[in-house]
Amino acid sequence: MNNTLRANLSGPSIRWILSKPIISSSAPSRCSFLAAPRIELRRRYHSYQHPAPAPPFTTAELAILSASLLHVPSHGFSDAALSFGARDAGYLDISVNMLSRGVFDLVHYHLATERLRLSDKIDFRKPENELPECLRNLSIPAKIRVLCMERLKANVPIIHRWQEALAVMSLAGNIPASMSELAKLSDEIWFLAGDESHDTTWYTKRATLSTVYASTELFMTQDNSKDFEATWEFLDRRLNDVKTIGSAVSNIASYLDFTVHAFANVLRSKNAPFF
Repeated sequence: MNNTLRANLSGPSIRWILSKPIISSSAPSRCSFLAAPRIELRRRYHSYQHPAPAPPFTTAELAILSASLLHVPSHGFSDAALSFGARDAGYLDISVNMLSRGVFDLVHYHLATERLRLSDKIDFRKPENELPECLRNLSIPAKIRVLCMERLKANVPIIHRWQEALAVMSLAGNIPASMSELAKLSDEIWFLAGDESHDTTWYTKRATLSTVYASTELFMTQDNSKDFEATWEFLDRRLNDVKTIGSAVSNIASYLDFTVHAFANVLRSKNAPFF
């Protein structure tokens, strides 16, 4: 597709037309059986002094992305998965042009959705008697471990495709959003674990957890052990290193520098095209 045609297909009027399903309202939805999660706008972060973020995707984009994610195990994070998802959601194949970042929007959808679903699975802010017995009276480090494992388990259905996602995230234009998602996940995990710090350790904890999670996620893509036992052992080793790693991170500048370089080093370890 040449640049002129692509630009025309991305114009406001075309985007409005493409956002309309091709199936009629009276016809049964072709994806009515799908129970894909939706990104909700509930306030979930450690700081309540900031306004809630704007929706990352439109309704039409959510429909296409949620359906496309089901094709990732077979087709990977690819244009093909997006095209199949558009059809399943009742849209023309060309509707994927609504997604300004293409395949990265599919990666971003998975990252954001699973981050937001984490509190629905485990939330240590609840009273102890409302938690499963196996999750009661845990220390903060133990809670962090449980939450990291729960989030990593959400990658299991697509773990054989996750290196493709890492490659997409490492492209220059996608790095800021990828880093933002990693930071948000780290913040969410500490928040759900019950952390209430407001001093410089806020940065230390999130920086160290960011690199622990990113490196464990990468390790998981190569893990052939039963039930990912080797991944959980790797996670335990990295969490045990947290105090040493975090001692050098005490403010927002070093937090951002540390997190960016940790992310870059993880990608480079797999020869991902990091620019």
